[in-house]
Amino acid sequence: MRAISLHRDVIVITSQLLQVNCAIVRAGEEAFVIDSPVLPEELELLPSLLEQAAFPAPRGLLATHADWDHLLGPLAFPGATLGCAESSAARLRAEPGAAQRALRDFDEELYLSRRRPLSLGSVQPLAVPGHCAIGGAELELHPTDGHTADGMAVWIPWAHVLVAGDYLSPIELPALNAGERIDAYLATLERLRPLLALAEHVVPGHGPALDGARATAVLDEDAAYLQALRERRAAAELPAGRRSKAQRELHAENIRQLAA
Repeated sequence: MRAISLHRDVIVITSQLLQVNCAIVRAGEEAFVIDSPVLPEELELLPSLLEQAAFPAPRGLLATHADWDHLLGPLAFPGATLGCAESSAARLRAEPGAAQRALRDFDEELYLSRRRPLSLGSVQPLAVPGHCAIGGAELELHPTDGHTADGMAVWIPWAHVLVAGDYLSPIELPALNAGERIDAYLATLERLRPLLALAEHVVPGHGPALDGARATAVLDEDAAYLQALRERRAAAELPAGRRSKAQRELHAENIRQLAA
C-alpha cells in the first residue's frame, strides 16, 4: 500500500492489487473516506494511517460506484454510513449480495482471508448532481455512467482534486459493462472535462494520480478509443501504454459487450 498527500486535506491510498485508489478528504474536524483499498491488511491499517496523519475519524464513507472493489470501506470502519449516488443505492438494492459474492470469489482465487465478512450497513443515497457537506465546506457530486449504469465523481473544490471513479485511468482501457454503451461513457467524459481544466490532481479508480493536463490527455485518448471501437470494433487502435495482454483482453470484452 502506498500513501501520498495531494493536499493538506487530501491523502490518496493506492492498493498493491489492481492499483485501486482510496481518497481521504478532510475539512475542519470532519473527514470522509472515498472508495477503498483491496487487501485485508491495507483495510486494517486505514484507521491508524488516518490517526498518524492527524485526520479525524471519518464521519462517513463514500463510494464512487457500486462495483465491489470500491465498497470495502465498511471493513475498515464498521458501522460507518456508506454514502453513494442514488443510482448506486438503487443498484445495491437490485443486486443484494452481489458485492459480497464478488469479494468472496476474489478472495478465494487469491487465497485471501478477512477477519469479518463484508456488511455494507447503512447506505445513504445522495442526490447527484448535488453536494455533500463536510466540516463547513461542500464536496461536489457529478454523475458518471458508461462504465456502469451508476456512479458519481467527487470534486473537492478547495483542494482542486477530482476523484473520478473508474474513469481517466492511464493504465486501463475504458471498460463497458453489461448494458452500458459508448454514448453514455463519452457523455461522462465531456461532463468531467471542465473540471480537469481546474484540477491540480485527478484520482482515477486505478493507477497513479494525474495532474489536470495529463488527465485531459487521457480523456482525449479514451474518447478516441471509444469512437474507434464503435466504428471499427476489433480493429480499433488501443492507446499507447495500454496495449498489454490484459488490456487486449479487456478490449475483446468491450467488443462482446457491444454485441450483447
